[in-house]
Amino acid sequence: MKRPGAFRFRLYIAGDAVNSAQALANLQALCRAHLPDRHTIDVVDVFHHPRRALDDGIFMTPMLLKLAPGPPRRIVGTLGDTATVLQALDLHTVAA
Repeated sequence: MKRPGAFRFRLYIAGDAVNSAQALANLQALCRAHLPDRHTIDVVDVFHHPRRALDDGIFMTPMLLKLAPGPPRRIVGTLGDTATVLQALDLHTVAA
């Protein structure tokens, strides 16, 4: 489901690890607060899809990829510091 101006994210997680659960919850909260109805999140569990992770160059989790709009960005960790995450993903100007 692509929408014009939609933000696309892919979050790589490692099963039900605490850090993975925190990253997903933090990303969902960030998107609800700053990108309502303008985002999609694809979650990839590296235990179930190791080849996909390797093909994308993912060697640690949790790892977030911002796929669109460009430029692509990557950030690793639980995504708990919202201001830092917004800046790292180049979303600080969008999330006013």
